[in-house]
Amino acid sequence: MSQEIEIGLGKKGRLAYSLDDVAIVPSRRTRDPEDVSTSWQVDAYEFDVPVIGAPMDSVTSPATAIAMGKLGALGVLDLEGLWTRYEDPEPLLAEIADLPADKATSRIQEIYAEPVKPELITERLHEIRDAGVTVAGALSPQRTQQFYSTVLEAGVDLFVIRGTVVSAEHVSQDHEPLNLKKFIYDLDVPVIVGGAANYTAALHLMRTGAAGVLVGFGGGAVSATRKTIGVHAPMATAIADVAEARRDYMDESGGRYVQVIADGGMGDSGSFVKALAMGADAVMLGAPLARATEAPGHGKHWGSEARHQTLPRGFRTDVGTVGSLEQILFGPSHQADGQVNYIGALRRAMASTGYVDVKNFQRCNVVVTPYGR
Repeated sequence: MSQEIEIGLGKKGRLAYSLDDVAIVPSRRTRDPEDVSTSWQVDAYEFDVPVIGAPMDSVTSPATAIAMGKLGALGVLDLEGLWTRYEDPEPLLAEIADLPADKATSRIQEIYAEPVKPELITERLHEIRDAGVTVAGALSPQRTQQFYSTVLEAGVDLFVIRGTVVSAEHVSQDHEPLNLKKFIYDLDVPVIVGGAANYTAALHLMRTGAAGVLVGFGGGAVSATRKTIGVHAPMATAIADVAEARRDYMDESGGRYVQVIADGGMGDSGSFVKALAMGADAVMLGAPLARATEAPGHGKHWGSEARHQTLPRGFRTDVGTVGSLEQILFGPSHQADGQVNYIGALRRAMASTGYVDVKNFQRCNVVVTPYGR
């Protein structure tokens, strides 16, 4: 039962928890870390590790999408990013990385004012496909109707519709909104959509036919959503709520399973592991992968929120460089800071609780430890 707190005489609020507020409890049975499976599957596509590279220019380029695919993860290219606006975005990526903090947002707005070019969408997706890995691209809800046919003709395997908040019931007075249910029904590829952060919103997205739902908004390392528009959802509660919606939707649909993907606020391996323990099937990582030596952001990190032309809701930040993509995912780690060897951490946690796969690990016991106590 959820707990409501009286904020004042005229308003109550539900008590919600972040990933920092919860901890995993070991069980009576343990296993060897080598005996657990970290694989997960969305539709017909299976991956060795439950990691999705976020569609952010500082994280996923065609080259890093290919590298992630070869490591058993999934890289998602931002189809409204620099790689589809410029023939050679490398000098601009380097420029953004070198900008002084007080000039970064305004210059990012200028750089991203260049229109998206359909021919570059095709070229970038073909580059990833030619490498023999799963091809995934992301568009915002506002651009999906404009470019989705180009994306499909280019041969995408998985299509991601990602925004700050995505609903199945968007209402607009000045344009015809995307009919998400009809859109997904008419496509021939699995669609992952979000963000959602509560039971009702997630259940409605599942009813559109989405193969996966992204959980969370406002909590990432480069998001200022809470500061600019007051929107935020503590991730532990959000994941648990959406996982419950998944269970009820399975009953409602006669067994159809929708993947729950935690998105944002997983800056260390402990948070990554706890997101899976709370009910996520996979995690979309931004800042952790932006720290890779191969990352296109050159040790800096920013997202689509920073490029909005009138109300930027994010910023560029310095995340540094800690190792290669392979080291960040699989180690070895030489520091106890949770920045390297995410999959090793997951294996160790699964072994400590006695679970052999990610779906069963979602059943592990957790405790509430407010503010990390």
